[in-house]
Amino acid sequence: MKAVEATRATDEELVAAILDGETALYTDLVQRYQGRLVNYLNRFLGNVDESQELSQEVFLKVYRALDRYNPTYRFSTWLFRVAKNAAIDLLRKRRLKLVPMQRVGFDGETREREFPSEERDPYRVLRNLERRDAIGAAIDGLKDEYRELIQLRHFAEMTYEEIAEFKGMPLGTVKNKLFRGRRMLKARLAEYLTD
Repeated sequence: MKAVEATRATDEELVAAILDGETALYTDLVQRYQGRLVNYLNRFLGNVDESQELSQEVFLKVYRALDRYNPTYRFSTWLFRVAKNAAIDLLRKRRLKLVPMQRVGFDGETREREFPSEERDPYRVLRNLERRDAIGAAIDGLKDEYRELIQLRHFAEMTYEEIAEFKGMPLGTVKNKLFRGRRMLKARLAEYLTD
């Protein structure tokens, strides 16, 4: 596959070519998702360096398991599911929440004192995971025309003008469809927007 063809190929086409022996094309997949994957992992971990390191591990894990990829599903869905599981595993490993320390009181007795960990509150982490899953499901439930525009704007971080050029649409149509898509998302996510 030529470089120009690789940039226009779908993820699934690239995976098929990689499995057919064109392993160098995996860098195209990595380049497509590197920034978004680091942003996604950073929402879990709250540390950019850790997120970048974990993203490399995720890409390696996905590469090694590429032959198990089911092309009836989106590659991106599979990639981000692997990333989510890796982030959860990493969070479980650093689970220490309280550090007990002894101190001697004014009366001479030794007392245990606990200091809260500076790590994120597990309830908040869980709530954020639930919200992320709900947002993902809500986006996946949109019609293709809205879903793609939402993904281009918020995940690929393209400007309205870039989207209009990429899609070959008038700028006003892009803005209008994004407005409608966001309104649909807001309605679907009403229960998560209250707290």
